[in-house]
Amino acid sequence: MKNFDNQVIVITGGATGIGFALAKAFGADGGKILIGEPRAEVLKEAVAQLTQIGIEADSMVLDVTDNEAVEAFADFAWQRFGKVDILFNNAGIGAPRSSIDKSDMDAVRHVFDVNFFGVWHGCRAFSRRMIEQATPAKIYNTGSENSLFVAVPYSAAYIAAKHAVLGLTESLQHDAPDFIHYGVIFPGFVSTPMTAGSPIADNAMDADRFAAIVKKQVEAGETYIVSHAYNVERMAPRAEALAKAYATYAPRYDGDEEYDVPLLIEQLIAEQKKD
Repeated sequence: MKNFDNQVIVITGGATGIGFALAKAFGADGGKILIGEPRAEVLKEAVAQLTQIGIEADSMVLDVTDNEAVEAFADFAWQRFGKVDILFNNAGIGAPRSSIDKSDMDAVRHVFDVNFFGVWHGCRAFSRRMIEQATPAKIYNTGSENSLFVAVPYSAAYIAAKHAVLGLTESLQHDAPDFIHYGVIFPGFVSTPMTAGSPIADNAMDADRFAAIVKKQVEAGETYIVSHAYNVERMAPRAEALAKAYATYAPRYDGDEEYDVPLLIEQLIAEQKKD
């Protein structure tokens, strides 16, 4: 028996790149696949390729920046398959590189509309239906190594949006019912249409290899989906600088929890329950 037999897996941005690689990986392991993206002809070709290799797949034209379109996509998922087990909020775009003083504000807002609000729309629409469904489900949001550090200079809009995806996902981990699991995927440099024009494109990880790494961690129920090993070196300077700042200017002391907001909220809730 395949690990994802009869599981319904929905992928935004699922017709190309990482999304299509995920569709192939999970579909080959028994998943029923629904993909969405804006280009009808690209969707048609992707579904044809998935069907050709024996994967049950369907699609719907989708603009993740449009909340009503995402709601309709969610409706279609339940109408078509009767349930959703895993959602990958994967749709994303790159951004023109520039310093902030020369940034095109329309381009900046579009990056946030797709890379952050597209994820927000997916979480909102699908989580509501998953709560009604009341069975174990997972939502994975595609962040980036740029959620953890600055991998690409002069890309502030992209980096800020990907940091926001991490913050959103961690927040929803706390807010969701126990049967809905939230996680975030941190792709490094992966070979996709987005990275194809890079002068170092030949050094990118193969998308199918990346999808296999992701699938193993999703199957294990992990929250932080990692891939590119050297990223830990890039993350270290931030952690070290923060640790040094706290040790120097806000060192621990007995009773320092007096200002800790999570503890204060816990105490407030406990007091309200007594009343």
